Amino acid sequence: MNFLRGVMGGQSAGPQHTEAETIQKLCDRVASSTLLDDRRNAVRALKSLSKKYRLEVGIQAMEHLIHVLQTDRSDSEIIGYALDTLYNIISNEEEEEVDDVEEENSTRQSEDLGSQFTEIFIKQQENVTLLLSLLEEFDFHVRWPGVKLLTSLLKQLGPQVQQIILVSPMGVSRLMDLLADSREVIRNDGVLLLQALTRSNGAIQKIVAFENAFERLLDIISEEGNSDGGSYIQRMKPWFEVGDENSGWSAQKVTNLHLMLQLVRVLVSPTNPPGATSSCQKAMFQCGLLQQLCTILMATGVPADILTETINTVSEVIRGCQVNQDYFASVNAPSNPPRPAIVVLLMSMVNERQPFVLRCAVLYCFQCFLYKNQKGQGEIVSTLLPSTIDATGNSVSAGQLLCGGLFSTDSLSNWCAAVALAHALQENATQKEQLLRVQLATSIGNPPVSLLQQCTNILSQGDKIDRRGSKIQTRVGLLMLLCTWLSNCPIAVTHFLHNSANVPFLTGQIAENLGEEEQLVQGLCALLLGISIYFNDNSLESYMKEKLKQLIEKRIGKENFIEKLGFISKHELYSRASQKPQPNFPSPEYMIFDHEFTKLVKELEGVITKAIYKSSEEDKKEEEVKKTLEQHDNIVTHYKNMIREQDLQLEELRQQVSTLKCQNEQLQTAVTQQVSQIQQHKDQYNLLKIQLGKDNQHQGSYSEGAQMNGIQPEEIGRLREEIEELKRNQELLQSQLTEKDSMIENMKSSQTSGTNEQSSAIVSARDSEQVAELKQELATLKSQLNSQSVEITKLQTEKQELLQKTEAFAKSVEVQGETETIIATKTTDVEGRLSALLQETKELKNEIKALSEERTAIKEQLDSSNSTIAILQTEKDKLELEITDSKKEQDDLLVLLADQDQKILSLKNKLKDLGHPVEEEDELESGDQEDEDDESEDPGKDLDHI
Repeated sequence: MNFLRGVMGGQSAGPQHTEAETIQKLCDRVASSTLLDDRRNAVRALKSLSKKYRLEVGIQAMEHLIHVLQTDRSDSEIIGYALDTLYNIISNEEEEEVDDVEEENSTRQSEDLGSQFTEIFIKQQENVTLLLSLLEEFDFHVRWPGVKLLTSLLKQLGPQVQQIILVSPMGVSRLMDLLADSREVIRNDGVLLLQALTRSNGAIQKIVAFENAFERLLDIISEEGNSDGGSYIQRMKPWFEVGDENSGWSAQKVTNLHLMLQLVRVLVSPTNPPGATSSCQKAMFQCGLLQQLCTILMATGVPADILTETINTVSEVIRGCQVNQDYFASVNAPSNPPRPAIVVLLMSMVNERQPFVLRCAVLYCFQCFLYKNQKGQGEIVSTLLPSTIDATGNSVSAGQLLCGGLFSTDSLSNWCAAVALAHALQENATQKEQLLRVQLATSIGNPPVSLLQQCTNILSQGDKIDRRGSKIQTRVGLLMLLCTWLSNCPIAVTHFLHNSANVPFLTGQIAENLGEEEQLVQGLCALLLGISIYFNDNSLESYMKEKLKQLIEKRIGKENFIEKLGFISKHELYSRASQKPQPNFPSPEYMIFDHEFTKLVKELEGVITKAIYKSSEEDKKEEEVKKTLEQHDNIVTHYKNMIREQDLQLEELRQQVSTLKCQNEQLQTAVTQQVSQIQQHKDQYNLLKIQLGKDNQHQGSYSEGAQMNGIQPEEIGRLREEIEELKRNQELLQSQLTEKDSMIENMKSSQTSGTNEQSSAIVSARDSEQVAELKQELATLKSQLNSQSVEITKLQTEKQELLQKTEAFAKSVEVQGETETIIATKTTDVEGRLSALLQETKELKNEIKALSEERTAIKEQLDSSNSTIAILQTEKDKLELEITDSKKEQDDLLVLLADQDQKILSLKNKLKDLGHPVEEEDELESGDQEDEDDESEDPGKDLDHI
């Protein structure tokens, strides 16, 4: 630090220490000092002087700085200072900022200090290799200035530095590692370095691609939050998921999304190879990227520049791709009622209050939608036809918007509408003929005029109509529309010539000597008249080819006509429009030519020139040749169609044959596998039988298992039969119990029904019999239950024995499988059978458990029956006691009756003795008999009387 203070202090002490002397002293210090601290301080001082005194430091210190990089690599601080100093010397950062502001001096490499110092630095290729090796250092103070220095070298002399890196061992791979750096500033500068490294160098681009650069860049974009920050695209679609709320459009987000849209356009640019563009377009539709772009297109609150670039991007994604064009035609704007996106865009195009760049973008989108899309062309033209126009006027169509723009007072809208309508007719003879049917209502009370006539009427009025914008823009647009309409369409030519005012107007325009601005209109009029000659089918006698050529020669002159025709291709804006399909103009007055129209001019200019100079005989010969060629073309077309159909049929048959072959191969494979499996099972079965036979002779336990395995189906069958028998017995017992329950209920009811002696006696007798029967049946049920218990116990014992045998058999099979590989194969089969046996045994267990539960239920029912029987027995004893009491009472009554009879008899005798009349004994006996009958009928009465 004292050294630095001395240097800096000496610099301002007096005039003897100039800047050059100070820099020289610092350089000497770097070269001669043995202390690392002194060299480090000297390099730091050079760094501080390098920006202000770039030339002096570069001339005197570059060699010493490179030497520091070679010798002091162990000290990261001095290496960082040296790299920063070299960067300040070589970089043109400040000058480039000035250039960005002033937008001038685009070529200055030969006289630029940065280029000169770069040339000095890379003259020794080892310097670049040394710099690449320093980038492997992880230290921030070394890697970051190294990245900046190498980027600056590439900006100054890119091709030379690229070649050095390309031949350096692992040069590109070292730079790729920068993308994985966790420090954001190094990673971002690494991306800029990679951008400069790959620019216009196919070899390095391939190496970078094979180094997995795309995946790394995608990871960076993903980490940075897609369009909301930094960068990434997990597969492009997430870039454009901006969300429903579009209020958060920061400047950085707008910039990011703008660059992302440009990247998409790079992939589908019309200047790319057609195959590559088509593949990218299909992929963008399949992954949903086109749908996402259309969502942004129809969203609200999108910044104007993003909306414009999105329209341009959608344009190139759908251009020439039928699937994408069909999808775009189905997109509707979120309005009420919904409107097609095409209609909404056309409304912006013909609205003169919209920004110019936006109107150009919409025109480009419409052109791309119709490019090689005959279906879309037909849909647009159909909106102009009378049968499809909405009579209610509730909705506006694309055709109505185009007509409105075509005849408005804004010249830019006239031009855009004319070009858009011309694209609806491009290379489509059918729609050219259909457009001839369009009729326009000019004013109330006047008959409608055709669209073709209205276009020529406006064209003939010239500057008479006051329009906003360019004077010639409207006429140029209409002339381009008419030229496109009439080319390759003789019917349209006939309709055009049928208006007698058109040819005189064209010849008058061509023949006049007008200013430079009007020369383009004259050239377009010459082209239109030439098209009317070349595609004339001579159906109008007054305007046949020969007569029109004579008219040109008489009023204009052939040479003058050809000269005027050449005004088109010689115009300064013609070549600009012919380069790219996109209508990209700096201002509205430059909007003159359409790209597709320039291709039409290039195609027709030569043939029209030849047609003008041809004689009538040559025309006749040409007509004959043309007819012959047309016939041949028709024949060829017919055969081509037949061949195409046959090719399709052959392709279908081939696909069917291929499918059948695949199915046959699959079936053959399946059959082979099944045959192999069957044979394998047979072999296993035979080996198992043989092995079981051998084991019967050698192993008793194994023999027992094999024997058990042999009788297994019989055992299972017998167990099942016994279970079925038990079920049947259970059902029988259940029915018997039900009958007994009903009998008990009857006994209960009969107990309360009778109260007299005779019925009680009958009930008593019946109850005695039923009780005896119940006891007997109860004993039978108990014996059956006991026998079933014995059988269940026996089944359980047999089941336990089977389980033991199964375990013993499984153990024997397992032991045998460990010793012999063939037995192991058999063991798998046996174990499968044992598993089935165990499963069936488990089922038997469940059935036996169910039987046990049923037996318990039967016991409970029997206990309930026994208790019921005991109750009935008690009731019976009570009834018997009551019957005995009733008998005693009857005996007492009989005794009393006998006593009464004796008394009555004695009283009768006394009455007889006394002379009173007494009834005869027979009457008395008959009366007694009646009394006895009454007593027998109702013994209760006597009892009550007594």
